[in-house]
Amino acid sequence: MTSLARWCLRRRFTVIVLWLVALAGTTVAATLSGSAYSNDYGVPGTESSRAAALLEKAFPGESGDDKIVWHTDRGTVRANDVQQRMTKTLHEIARLPGVASVESPYAAGGADRVSRDRHTAYASVTFVAQGGAPDKAQVKRVVETARAAASDNLQVALGGSGIAGAESPSGHLSEIIGVAVAAVVLFVVFGSLAASLLPIATALVGVGTAAMGTVLLGHLMKVADFAPMLGTLIGLGVGIDYALFIVTRHRKGLRQGLPVAVAAERAVATTGRAVVFAGGTVCVALLGMLILRLGFLNGVAIAASLTVVLTVAASVTLLPALLGLIGPRALGRRERRRLAHEGPREEHPTGLAARWSACVERHPKLLGAAAAAVMLILALPTLSLHLGTSDQGNNPAGSTTRQAYDMLGHGFGPGVNGPLTLVAPLGSAADSLAFNKLPDTLRHTPGVASVTPSVLSGSGGTGVITVVPTTSPQSRATSDLVDRLRTTVLPKATEGTGLDVRVGGMTAAYDDFAAVILGKLPVFVGTVVGLGCLLLLLAFRSIGIPLKAAAMNIAAVASSFGLIVAVFQWGWGSEPLGLGGAGPIEPFLPVVMVSVLFGLSMDYQVFLVSRMYEEWLATRDNRRAVRVGLAETSRVINSAAVIMISVFLAFVLSGDRVIAMFGIGLAAAVALDAFVLRTLLVPALMHMLGGANWWLPAWLDRALPRISIEPPEAPEAPEPVEPVAAAFAGPREDDPLALLHARGLTAGAQVDEDVVVA
Repeated sequence: MTSLARWCLRRRFTVIVLWLVALAGTTVAATLSGSAYSNDYGVPGTESSRAAALLEKAFPGESGDDKIVWHTDRGTVRANDVQQRMTKTLHEIARLPGVASVESPYAAGGADRVSRDRHTAYASVTFVAQGGAPDKAQVKRVVETARAAASDNLQVALGGSGIAGAESPSGHLSEIIGVAVAAVVLFVVFGSLAASLLPIATALVGVGTAAMGTVLLGHLMKVADFAPMLGTLIGLGVGIDYALFIVTRHRKGLRQGLPVAVAAERAVATTGRAVVFAGGTVCVALLGMLILRLGFLNGVAIAASLTVVLTVAASVTLLPALLGLIGPRALGRRERRRLAHEGPREEHPTGLAARWSACVERHPKLLGAAAAAVMLILALPTLSLHLGTSDQGNNPAGSTTRQAYDMLGHGFGPGVNGPLTLVAPLGSAADSLAFNKLPDTLRHTPGVASVTPSVLSGSGGTGVITVVPTTSPQSRATSDLVDRLRTTVLPKATEGTGLDVRVGGMTAAYDDFAAVILGKLPVFVGTVVGLGCLLLLLAFRSIGIPLKAAAMNIAAVASSFGLIVAVFQWGWGSEPLGLGGAGPIEPFLPVVMVSVLFGLSMDYQVFLVSRMYEEWLATRDNRRAVRVGLAETSRVINSAAVIMISVFLAFVLSGDRVIAMFGIGLAAAVALDAFVLRTLLVPALMHMLGGANWWLPAWLDRALPRISIEPPEAPEAPEPVEPVAAAFAGPREDDPLALLHARGLTAGAQVDEDVVVA
């Protein structure tokens, strides 16, 4: 790491240019290629995926769920003025660019698109897909044309996946707010504008390159459309924090009187190693999703890991180059003046951090019990966790998709927003005859609101029946109906016929996806926890440290999920926050959250315990090791946590419910991890366990390879005070050593050609 830092410092302009070229190159390539994201929840081998494949083969190109919905309070939708107004509007929409077809309820065969009370009607709209999704600008023009038909007695709204894609905000307000708050916190911590901008610049370059790389990755494999936003959320958080840790160590070296180059090299060689290790734990946790073998999550895992890798790379290459560029300005003016006049002096932890560390040492049992109680109370809502997929019924009340969803539900019944599709291959005339009889049987099934007549493909080899449940797509009763159809109703109705009827549709696909996730979740969590414990075992050569880390990580996950359940599933404050109504928790959220949270929790564990471990090796005094480690790291950990919390909470403003779940969950987990677990519960437990914290069987100690996360700094002869002070006060032309120090060069460093030594 020292050699890498030295190379980056000597060729700082080359390093900066290379990173900017990488950012510009990926941006151009991503812009030219466009995005190709996919939100296909289908899991190969499940019944819903087989039904979808059969349906696509028999009816290719027939997809899309976009609708224009209108409702009247007085009169009916068949009144002359309403019918003429909407017919004219539908004709205008049909002629708009990007619209493939419009199916009006006023045309022949459209009676089923008018509600029984004749107060609500809808028209189906099919868009021309470009690159997998309709053009947003064209969809917005359709929305504007349709909404213009509304009047005092006529409400018009639009819903569907294409409409929702155009409705979602496309700006970067959340990222801007998160970065702005982080910049303010960094300036307060450092007191130097130049130093506070370095972590921001480093993170933005790394995250920007990764975001463009994720766009390109979408052309090679299946990547969910929320993966870039999730990667940005994680990357900004960890990227700024990693740079913060390195800059903090660099500033410490400058205050000790080290030249700029030496301070930067030591920062990368010590804290930079910890950053690489911490980033590695995050990637291991994220890549643990690959063992689930779900194409939908593979892209998310690789995209998020790519972001972490690039932010770590920027922290240990681009950051030292920037540190060399700004020189002594990494310290504030007041610090530079003090160093110039007084010289370096030994630093000891003081203030609130030292007092808090001493307080935990005096009352470990009381404070530890209080922290455990807080975590337990916050985790209780997790017991009622209900996995499912939110839909447009969970959108904010003022959105056109939510209004269309509600109008359809009131007019046609809640099940119309999530119909089930029954698909069967028909190999003979007898199969076709048996399939045509199914609608009569299904109409008398409890939980079924309506059933369409069977529809055969052009070749007659595939049959389709649409079943509308009496309950909403998110209702447990709808999931029960899917199970009942698969296990009881359809097997009994097709007994002796040879028919293989498959139940598909949105609700069935989501249920299958959630079932697969839940079935593999124990193996996934066990793998992630096991790998994390192994890494900590190698790093700290202790049985207790990894076990405590695993317990703390599980506590952070459970408590953050408790808050997610309260806000999103129970609806506590979700509408005022603009997050829509109460609904189930996305089935993939536990997997992604566990991966991210275990990785982030390991970060703080590494930075906290590595300092304790260093003190333990030096003194073999556990009380001193815990006290000193907490006092010296709590301030920087808390500052890093505030930055990460600010970044995560800013993403709640993204307007995306899934990203808001991640933002609130990750912010809550980081807050609890930093302010309750790492600065309270972990040191309290370590005080109570004493020397047992560092116990390792002798046979295991001999068998394990030895690695060092953050090696102690090599002793070096102290620098003369006068030249160092002169470096911060400004170089004198008659003092070549001061001139070298002012440029951040050591005696063995390469001297720039423009440096002239008298």
